[in-house]
Amino acid sequence: MEKKNVIKEKSFAFAIEIVSLYKILAERKEFVLSKQLLRSGTSIGANVRESEHAQSKADFIHKLSIALKEANETEYWIDLLFETKYLSQTEFDIIKPKIVELLKLLTSIINTSKK
Repeated sequence: MEKKNVIKEKSFAFAIEIVSLYKILAERKEFVLSKQLLRSGTSIGANVRESEHAQSKADFIHKLSIALKEANETEYWIDLLFETKYLSQTEFDIIKPKIVELLKLLTSIINTSKK
């Protein structure tokens, strides 16, 4: 039985939500900020996946650190899209806790791995 990988599952589910949000923003004719959100928001899971095949503990930490940087950038774009009224309060309230959770998970995994 394969061990459940919470960060892998959550980062992939988050990427799916980001793609959906990107489509909504494109329908609203917002292309610049949403493209940045799409890039960074989907990159989190891609880097988590890369970390699964890290060549060393240092490589694992490095790849997850990149995922953390991408998550931090994604939070920035979410906040900016909300403050500039491209995201509604409801959309913001749905997506914001998910990126905060990913940030906390990644930080925890990286800190534990460094010990």
